[in-house]
Amino acid sequence: MEYTTLYKLVGVNKVFKQGSKEVHALRNVDLTISFGEHISVQGPTGGGKSTLLQILGALDVPSTGNVEFSGRDMEKMSSRELTEMRAEKIGFIFQNYNLIPTMTAQENVEVALAATNVAASQRRERAAAVLAKVGLADRAHHLPSELSGGQQQRVAIARAMVKEPAVLLADEPTGNLDEETRDEIMELLETQASENNLTLIVVTHDSAVAARAKRHLNIKDGVVREV
Repeated sequence: MEYTTLYKLVGVNKVFKQGSKEVHALRNVDLTISFGEHISVQGPTGGGKSTLLQILGALDVPSTGNVEFSGRDMEKMSSRELTEMRAEKIGFIFQNYNLIPTMTAQENVEVALAATNVAASQRRERAAAVLAKVGLADRAHHLPSELSGGQQQRVAIARAMVKEPAVLLADEPTGNLDEETRDEIMELLETQASENNLTLIVVTHDSAVAARAKRHLNIKDGVVREV
């Protein structure tokens, strides 16, 4: 039977030390996320949104509790297995695009496949194909500085998509964009997620972006609630 649950979090806590103080970034989080879901995550600054995203992206580990990804206990995975999972299964999209300024759009997309076993010729083909999908075939050889903010975010989406991941984790993906471009980028993300049965998890302060999701989470003082 096909596994339909992508993430399962049970009793997840994350505590940071700040001098003699303890900061509880996540408190006893129980959460199940299925393949193909579109979820928005909102809440005040410092409430735990980015911490949750980092744990879902295998960039951080809980202080206590358990996280499963597609039925696998992440705590029991080796560093190499976690690295492979991030490289192949998880696409990251950031507010500031995080493109390499000295690389063209094509090269920025290709670099996402550097840690995989994809041959160089296939990397070029896949990068070109996904850039065409996001409407940037004619900008493939332009540097980030030669692209608008919306075009740079399209490159960032292409970079995340080229891995053919199971999930897209987007941290304020429209935070630097005007309303019209914001809506175009969200439509693009949603289309790509729908066509490829991807889970789309969007952290946002923008209520218009959050309202587009089918499921809504709020995090305040480390506590995750359905809204």
